[in-house]
Amino acid sequence: MNLTIKIVFSTLAVLLSGVPSALSQTSDSLPSADDVAAKMMQADAERRSELAGYTAMRRYVAVNQNRHAEMVVRVECSPDGAKHFTVISEEGSSAIRKHALYKMLSEESMASRREAREGSRITPANYKFNMLGQDTLDTGPAYVLAIVPKTDNKYLIEGRIWVSATDYSIVRVEGKPARDPSFWVHDVHFVHTYQRVGQFWFASSTHSTSEIRIFGRSELTIENSDYALNPPKKHTAEADTVARLVQ
Repeated sequence: MNLTIKIVFSTLAVLLSGVPSALSQTSDSLPSADDVAAKMMQADAERRSELAGYTAMRRYVAVNQNRHAEMVVRVECSPDGAKHFTVISEEGSSAIRKHALYKMLSEESMASRREAREGSRITPANYKFNMLGQDTLDTGPAYVLAIVPKTDNKYLIEGRIWVSATDYSIVRVEGKPARDPSFWVHDVHFVHTYQRVGQFWFASSTHSTSEIRIFGRSELTIENSDYALNPPKKHTAEADTVARLVQ
């Protein structure tokens, strides 16, 4: 699972939900947080080495008491993890689109760049992990860990993660940004879920609440769909070799 894809939270406004079912197992029967984090990093490195990028569609819906805005965006993620967004359609409040939705696209694009990614990924270098217990989601059994940022980085979050007990992918995140995303967006809480595409896990949905200056309490829903993986790196290299030979 590409952890980089998961760091969009610096600009999301989100509702913090409770644990969907009671945490189980005693601390004596659970692996340590460090063990889970180490296996998570190993599995992530293996998957990232095979990810050649992807495309997807994303729909944003932002509402508050008086205003409504929507945006449909095409997401293109290159093999190095950098993301490019193309707005397909938009409607509703221009102010919300300008100060919230476009701001989120800009922040996510910046966070996906190589120089920013390592400082924003969910890794032991950026977070302290604490084991909370085990839970069962629709995706299967998962370990629940609290994550605490080690630095004051606006791309980091405070909250908890659900790590699949089967393949050590992050399948759910909930919490808040370590810092308010911007002057316009603050008091953010979110729930972020993931879906499996092939051997990779990508963003599925986000529901959030936040305070947006001037507009008040607002809700944001993001739905991702139509994921398409780029050809595997090995296949791409082989295709390039064949193309050179036939020239």
